[in-house]
Amino acid sequence: MADIIKHKHLIIRAETGKTPTDPKWLHSWLVKLVQKIKMDICQGPITAYVNVPGNKGLTGVVIIETSHIAVHIWDEVNPGLLQMDVYSCAEFDPQTIFDLLDEEFEPVKLEYKFLDREKSLTTIEAKNKIR
Repeated sequence: MADIIKHKHLIIRAETGKTPTDPKWLHSWLVKLVQKIKMDICQGPITAYVNVPGNKGLTGVVIIETSHIAVHIWDEVNPGLLQMDVYSCAEFDPQTIFDLLDEEFEPVKLEYKFLDREKSLTTIEAKNKIR
């Protein structure tokens, strides 16, 4: 495999102070996120509100040229819960994503793991941030 291809995987779990419920809003937010991390969209975003008791909330996915972004947001719990994966075969700065989460979701707690999956599952960084 060429050395120019990276395999970076950011896994986020956040408890949110602001918890959106509008799929159109999530669609716009995913477009903004892809632009901020300087990637290009292949397909999507696809977003929906799931109205199943015990699993209510937003879900969305966008296919980017270098892989994908998936996000799930549960609004039945307080604080809300966000789970997110950003996987890319190109470099990106996780801080850009954290800044956008801070701006839009006001997380009260944020945990993440940033992995390099090129040759193994190597942890680049893992932190818990309580705000």
